[in-house]
Amino acid sequence: MSSDPFAFDMSVGDRVLGISDAAAKRLAWMIEQEGDRDLMLRITVSGGGCSGYQYGFSFDDKTTPDDLTFEKDGVKVVTDDASMNLLAGSEVDYKDELVGSFFTINNPNASSSCGCGTSFAV
Repeated sequence: MSSDPFAFDMSVGDRVLGISDAAAKRLAWMIEQEGDRDLMLRITVSGGGCSGYQYGFSFDDKTTPDDLTFEKDGVKVVTDDASMNLLAGSEVDYKDELVGSFFTINNPNASSSCGCGTSFAV
């Protein structure tokens, strides 16, 4: 396993999703709290939100044939093929700030995003 915080699973070609060190650490802690080592963070993109598209975050313990899975430091992030079209080249990050703690997506495909951080336009 690479020590590069932006290392990607290149097995899916140029459709990659990076996981920051902070996101991997927080996911590991959350999965430990849930007591189910099979859990993965599922990220979806759907129409809606104030900018056109919105991110969805949930835990899942199963994948489907159209899912792409990315791993860092033993934690997994999974997304479906359609969502990956809008997430390609992005990085999942975790912020712990005075106003709150949250997962965020650093998405180079987004032309703009909403102040809430979960909505974006392309």
